[in-house]
Amino acid sequence: MKLTHWLSGGVLAVSLALGAPLYAQQQTPEALIRDNVTDFMSELNAREDYYANNIDELKQLVDESLDEVADFRYIGASVMGSYFRNATPEQRRRFVDVFRQTLIDTYTRGLVTFDYDELRVVNDQRPQRYEDRASVEMEIVANSGDIYPVSYSLRLDDDEWRVVNVIVNGINLGLTFRNQFDQAMRENNRDYDAAIRDWSPGVGVDELEEGSGS
Repeated sequence: MKLTHWLSGGVLAVSLALGAPLYAQQQTPEALIRDNVTDFMSELNAREDYYANNIDELKQLVDESLDEVADFRYIGASVMGSYFRNATPEQRRRFVDVFRQTLIDTYTRGLVTFDYDELRVVNDQRPQRYEDRASVEMEIVANSGDIYPVSYSLRLDDDEWRVVNVIVNGINLGLTFRNQFDQAMRENNRDYDAAIRDWSPGVGVDELEEGSGS
C-alpha cells in the first residue's frame, strides 16, 4: 500500500498518540509517546494478518486505549467550537460518542493498511513552555523516503497527560474537524441533532501529503 491509502500518516499518528498505556501520568510527554510507538507497533506488527481479518477486535483494542488517555469531552468541546455553549448536555454527550466512534472506525481500518519504513520520535524536542501543556514531535518515514512530521498536543489533567490534538504535515486535525462541524451546522440550518446525526469527519489524503502549504 502507498502512504496515501486511507488517511495515511494522520490515521497512524492519531492512533499511536491516543493508544497510550494507563501509566501515562508517571511519564513525561515525550516518554509517553516514545514508549507507545514501540509498544503499539510491536503488538500490531506481531499480529498484523490477524488484525487485518479481525477488525472488530482491533477496534476494541483501540477503544480501550482511547478510554485511558483521550480527553474526549475536551476534544468534543473544541471541535464543536462556539456551538458547544448552546448545545444541551445530551447533545454534547451524543456528539462526543459519535465523534469517538467515527475516529475509532476510521483509524482502525487505517492501521492495518498503512505502509511505512520507520516511525521515530524526534530526539531534540522543544522545551515545554507550560506546566500543563506539552507537544511531542515525531516523524513518519514513508517507503519512498518522504518524511511526514507529526506533532502531538497534550494536556495535563488530574496528573495525567492526555492527547487533545494532532498536527500532521502542518495540517491541524482539530481545527480541520472544527471547521467541518461548523460547515455541518450551517448546512443543517443550525440543527444540532441533524448535524450530529450526519457527522462524518474526514481529511483529504492529498491535503495531508501536500501539507499546510497546499
